[in-house]
Amino acid sequence: METESFTFGPYKIDPRGVFYTTQFSYAMVNLRPLVPVCPRRVVKRFIDLTADETSDLWLTAHKIGPQLESYHKASSLTLNIQDGPQAGQTVLHVCIHIIPRKVGDFEKNDEIYDAIDAKEKALKEKFDPDNERKDRSMEEMAEEADQYRKLFI
Repeated sequence: METESFTFGPYKIDPRGVFYTTQFSYAMVNLRPLVPVCPRRVVKRFIDLTADETSDLWLTAHKIGPQLESYHKASSLTLNIQDGPQAGQTVLHVCIHIIPRKVGDFEKNDEIYDAIDAKEKALKEKFDPDNERKDRSMEEMAEEADQYRKLFI
């Protein structure tokens, strides 16, 4: 059986980190506590998605978001797209970030956008209770993806 391949911008994604796929989209775990939902086709900007890709991307986020919220015992979700460099996009591949949210994770709810703009360090410190956390290994991410896959069986 041939293993599927996934690309996020210029980066090859290890398929062990991908936990959900559709015809047009995939969801993966990341080095930090964000879950990106990406179109399979490398697309730089949201406007460049086809109608099928746009629909599938949002339907995928719609399906996995509540499962991740429940899994992480959260009470809300932030769904975020950084569409272009001035919006904070650092990898030229559109994606929806799904971020489970809990009461008190930020003093003011909108601070999450400052944290996203300040990149992973601020988000890690605010969202992750272990703010000494380092990037995870592929084995750790594969284990998390395995746990997420079980949500969709």
